[in-house]
Amino acid sequence: MTAITDRPIRVIQWTTGNIGRRSLHAIISRPDLELVGVYAHGTDKLGVDAAELSGWTEPTGITATNDIDALLAAKPDACCYNPLWPSVDELVRLLEAGVNVVSSAAWITGGKQSPEDLARIRKACEQGNSTIFGSGAHPGMTNMVGMVLSGSCERVDEIRITESVDCSTYESAGTQSAMGFGCAPDTPGLDESVRRESEVFAESAAMMADAIGAKLDRMTFDVTFTTATGDSDLGFMTIPEGTVGGVYGYHRGWVGDRNVVSVGFNWIMGSHAVPPKPLEHGHVIQVFGIPNMRTVLHCLPPKNWPEEGFMGLGMIYTAMPVTNAVPAVVAAAPGIVTLADLPPVTGRFSG
Repeated sequence: MTAITDRPIRVIQWTTGNIGRRSLHAIISRPDLELVGVYAHGTDKLGVDAAELSGWTEPTGITATNDIDALLAAKPDACCYNPLWPSVDELVRLLEAGVNVVSSAAWITGGKQSPEDLARIRKACEQGNSTIFGSGAHPGMTNMVGMVLSGSCERVDEIRITESVDCSTYESAGTQSAMGFGCAPDTPGLDESVRRESEVFAESAAMMADAIGAKLDRMTFDVTFTTATGDSDLGFMTIPEGTVGGVYGYHRGWVGDRNVVSVGFNWIMGSHAVPPKPLEHGHVIQVFGIPNMRTVLHCLPPKNWPEEGFMGLGMIYTAMPVTNAVPAVVAAAPGIVTLADLPPVTGRFSG
């Protein structure tokens, strides 16, 4: 593709859930992007104006639909694709039609897809002369910071990134249960469930290894569960005493017997949980080498933040590394691209 300079980039927003509505709000606000369509799964959102779905103050005249043909007929240049999990059929449909895709839906390199599905994606990009890119907060922005920090080192031995947070404000019972929370720690297959649920972290680890010139021999996963010391009622789910209240794990990439890249999490749910390591309440990004580099990213509210709690901030933090990448992805070569391939993705001055 080539950069579009003579008009705004035409964008459709795919889903308007926790992350998608934040992306939608940002698209409407940007003069270099033009909203031309909104896809909604839920029938209750069909026909609803994008302004109402995103919290924008004035009607846009763009209403949500589940008619993919109508969305493609709007001739979008790009799609902000924000469901919880990617659908290969949906991605192929968009990419074949020449729509560039930026996604927060568990996609970094496509490495967790089957070889058959990955081949379908590559073929669709070739057919549509289109590009697919995935990012988010973690994985995504954290990996970008890790790769940038490695540029300060003469020698890099390991990049290690840990999301170290109380994630009880993320109101998704299905996701949290799949990560082990609220389950008996000896539940058969629980380690494997957590590995699969977090497998996109392995994609981001592999991306960082490639960026620093490390050819990985294998990937591994390890996880430790800690139990809740009391009952917690979080509103959207409960964590009974004695069930999993803390999850600590890493996807690790190895060169021989050297752990070169590690991407993981130190998560608790609620006040009745003791993590294996003290929480940093942010993303801990470490580069070991000469010299060692370390920083912690904190997502903090601006003055007069109008929303109750900080969940909304986390959703913005997840959506914006994707939405802000639209111009770079539209200008990128066709195929699968990652943060290691694009120029730095930046936000926009408010003007």
